[in-house]
Amino acid sequence: MGKAKSMKVFLISSNIASTPYSVYPLGLSMVAASIKDAGHSVRQFDFLASNRSIEELANQIKDFSPELIGISIRNIDNVNLLNEQRYLDAVKKIIQEIRLISKARIVLGGSGFSIMPEIILNELAADYGIMGEGESLILDFINNASKGEYPLERILKGSPKLSGLGIPSACYDKSIMEFYLKSGNVASVQTKRGCTYKCVYCSYPVLEGTDIRSRDIDSVVDDIRNLIDNHGAKYIFFTDSVFNDGKGAYLEVLRKMHEHKINIPWTAFFKPQGLTDEALELMKLTGLKAAEIGADASTDITLKGLGKSFLFKDIIECNQLFAKHNIATAHYFMFGCPGENRETVLEGITNIKNLQKTVSFIFMGIRILPGTPLAKLSEKEGLIKPDQNLLEPVYYIAPGLDKRWLEETLTQGFEGMRNCVFPPDALDSSLAFLHKLGYSGSLWDMLIPGNSVRKRERRKVAG
Repeated sequence: MGKAKSMKVFLISSNIASTPYSVYPLGLSMVAASIKDAGHSVRQFDFLASNRSIEELANQIKDFSPELIGISIRNIDNVNLLNEQRYLDAVKKIIQEIRLISKARIVLGGSGFSIMPEIILNELAADYGIMGEGESLILDFINNASKGEYPLERILKGSPKLSGLGIPSACYDKSIMEFYLKSGNVASVQTKRGCTYKCVYCSYPVLEGTDIRSRDIDSVVDDIRNLIDNHGAKYIFFTDSVFNDGKGAYLEVLRKMHEHKINIPWTAFFKPQGLTDEALELMKLTGLKAAEIGADASTDITLKGLGKSFLFKDIIECNQLFAKHNIATAHYFMFGCPGENRETVLEGITNIKNLQKTVSFIFMGIRILPGTPLAKLSEKEGLIKPDQNLLEPVYYIAPGLDKRWLEETLTQGFEGMRNCVFPPDALDSSLAFLHKLGYSGSLWDMLIPGNSVRKRERRKVAG
């Protein structure tokens, strides 16, 4: 048995999606932090920030001479039936270039990879893959590899278990962060992992587990302060699957932010349930700028079909609560859900159009992902075959609902409404242009009726 030694590890974020705004590769930087803290050398490379340059990638690999290369896959595709974009071809090109210039073993990871690891590993012809939380699994792999020992199994799997200080602060790379701050000034922070909800289409419980595992609150606040003071961040995006968790962990984070006099524009994903005036006031004290609400379906029937625990009246009340506090909101709705029919489609269009002071992004069909209840339902209804390879996107549209009729009805139903966006990527190029002009954040709040085009925001941080 060989003796463990320090290794040189080169980490690549392969994500090429930049709409509606570019998102910093937070997971990669958290893995980098674990590797660095364990005494190994690590370099981070972002394919998008490097203008998708294979040449730049090759130059950096040659300069660093890594012994191990990790590639993070954030998404497989853009889950948009009406304008499909596949992302694995870019990863395949990256791996092909690596094989030409390096003998380092290649390990795949990331949320996109973990959804269907065996299929992607074979498709991309990498050496190994990590399914689940990479921070601990990659260290075991590196420590063994440093002694010349490699696993017999090509895919390493682990159950979600990290919490508290075990979930590391990200090792934010300054040059990579500069790119993302120029693309909207949005910096990412995670406060917890896990999702307790049971939405039939969602892979979060599969990837992160069904228990809430909070990070150390002081570490979260330190991350925010670091992003403000050392990176010049002007807008924070909390990446939690749902920010306002039922256990109230989010309130602890907000109280700590307020205690440290942190006030910076921020946004997050919210469940339209369990919020109060007191919670909204605390959010505003820390800088809440906009809320993205996971409504997902537009009628009580389709909400039930998605496994939601709330009704459309809860969505209305949540929307009114944010409007009362002058917080911009965006909703995301999917049509074609289990239980959808022509009547619910027409009812849903009316429900969405009646929402006040908000923006709605409308999707048609639901991307079917392995291991989800929706995949099991789709198999039962004959939409997919048992053990079907879902790498090629398949979208759920309720049986009996004509796809052409649905697209035409949604197009006509939301025609001429600036604050109801169908298809959901219709304004991506306009938002990207505004970011290039220096506007910060999500920008969709400009679409809310009555909102004027806001000025470019200056950094506004208390304390």
